[in-house]
Amino acid sequence: MKKIFLYSAMAVTLAAGSSACSDFLQVDPVGAVSESTLTNKEGVNYAITGLYSALNLPAATTNSYFGASLSNYTYGDVMGGDANKGSTAADQSDFTLLETYSFTTDNSYILRKWEAVYDAVSRANNVMHLAGLIKDELSAEPGQEKDFYTETIAQARFIRGFYMLEGIKNFGAAIPFVTLEDFEESVNPLVSNVDENGNYIYVWDQVAEDLQYAYENLPNAWPNESGRANKWAAAAFLAKLRVFQSSPYNGTNATSNHWAEAKQLLETIIANGVDSRGTKYCLTPNYETLYTAGESDWTGESVFDVQMAISGTQYYTNAINGTAHIALSGKIGSGWGFYQPSYDLVNAHMVDGDGLPFLDKSYQSKTSVTTIDGNNVPHTDLTVYTDPRLDVSTGRFNVPYMDWDIPVTIDGWIRDLANGGPFLNKKNLPKKADKGGLSLTTNGGSSAKNFHLMRVAELYLLYAEACIETGDLETARTYINKVRARAANSCIMAADPNADMAPTTSDYILDDKVNGNNIANAAANYRIGLYPAAGWTKERATQALRFERRIELALEGHHWYDLVRWNIASEELGNTGNGFLAYERKFLLKYQSATYPDRLVTLPIPNDEIVTMEGLLVQNENWK
Repeated sequence: MKKIFLYSAMAVTLAAGSSACSDFLQVDPVGAVSESTLTNKEGVNYAITGLYSALNLPAATTNSYFGASLSNYTYGDVMGGDANKGSTAADQSDFTLLETYSFTTDNSYILRKWEAVYDAVSRANNVMHLAGLIKDELSAEPGQEKDFYTETIAQARFIRGFYMLEGIKNFGAAIPFVTLEDFEESVNPLVSNVDENGNYIYVWDQVAEDLQYAYENLPNAWPNESGRANKWAAAAFLAKLRVFQSSPYNGTNATSNHWAEAKQLLETIIANGVDSRGTKYCLTPNYETLYTAGESDWTGESVFDVQMAISGTQYYTNAINGTAHIALSGKIGSGWGFYQPSYDLVNAHMVDGDGLPFLDKSYQSKTSVTTIDGNNVPHTDLTVYTDPRLDVSTGRFNVPYMDWDIPVTIDGWIRDLANGGPFLNKKNLPKKADKGGLSLTTNGGSSAKNFHLMRVAELYLLYAEACIETGDLETARTYINKVRARAANSCIMAADPNADMAPTTSDYILDDKVNGNNIANAAANYRIGLYPAAGWTKERATQALRFERRIELALEGHHWYDLVRWNIASEELGNTGNGFLAYERKFLLKYQSATYPDRLVTLPIPNDEIVTMEGLLVQNENWK
């Protein structure tokens, strides 16, 4: 198939010091070195370090976390209805346009996301290029399990495949795939996403080839360099790619049926996979541990993480969403107060008498768990039974917020109640006890918790989804219930034993129907149960799987991507029936005139890039 290029000059740069600019795949170097300086093992290792640094964009470019971060909270959570933008209505107007689904193709956040994808692709190609210049020398060097050259190429192809999947999730599969050959023909090739007849070139299988190569050639583990991707991480993202490729979207993404392939691969991963330190994949026993600095990283649940710094002066390297961006407005580092969970997400954690969620979304007809009085003070009804994961994922008033305090007034907690609502993000922020030890002291958003790009619970849920689609409903129920059963170990107590707060007692319990226990002195009433075999049809299994992904992966940047691939985004997020907009506008006026456009199945390719490429890059089908 013919490829079209437009060439421009670019210096060979140190990847760790580069930053993306508005031109497609053009990198403006902070500093540049000659290619000969990097053509040795040490130089290639340096380039590999720069390759991994792309995972935490704030380390490279101080403003890119506004929409470019791999946390994907801008798209997966805010556009997915699980969070509000937060802060104030006037702050970050392009973010407000995304939140209310009223953006255009020139939105700066979307441009940053595109740049982040292709900056990482460029870094990966640069690593392969440098390694190829001294292939014989590097092939003679031992690696972890194979030779150094092979494992270098495998790491680069993993990162390229990972970021191309990120590109597909956001912009659809008709995006340019820049190969090593393209990179070497010109240091900055502009690769078209259509062929000579104007037909879209879909990159599903090219991305699969990258991840398959990484799966076959990466080592089983990196015991002394555990931040690197291993073969099982590559296999996991290959399986995720095939799940997305099998999903319906809206018929415009060249999808095809790979459910059986995904199911078989996930079975292999679950049976044999280990993390990068060699620990067998497993669910961390306690859900809260996953978000506790010093405990969260190497429990056996991490498939692939963004590694966070524990010490140093560059606080960008341990704040996946930037520095003060998501920190609370006064209690934690005088932050900007972005990223507030939505009413819909919080109330979706309500459960019935069996500890099961309201799959029909009838929770929307009940009184909200948290209400606001005439003095603008939020009050949480702690008697309402909810899934215990709620107070791990979100901060609620009248419930201990880690070891900081118990929110009772908005002072220091909420920047603008009318704009963002009464709930607080929690998973990515540090405990007070972490400061000066497990997290940097320079800013409230800094945390030593690694950010989980994929963890074993998601593997289980991807496997359950593949089982449903291939007719194995009972296995799907087993794996959904494995995830739910772990939630029974995650109760927030009335006072955190590690907090600087006096111990308290309460009348609330965890009604653990998984193990038949009642745990006293809970922070609120919690209940969790398992799905029974009775009535477990494909329809109910699908509803349960989709609900479980939302609750288990809450505020981890997934929900919008799931809704669009399932082709239910307009229904779930719209302003009619029990759609997100129809519900959330009861509480927040900013949604009164918002509508969800049917074409919002992918983000548009940024208009700046289309203009820059002078017709070689064609807007995706949903946004033409």
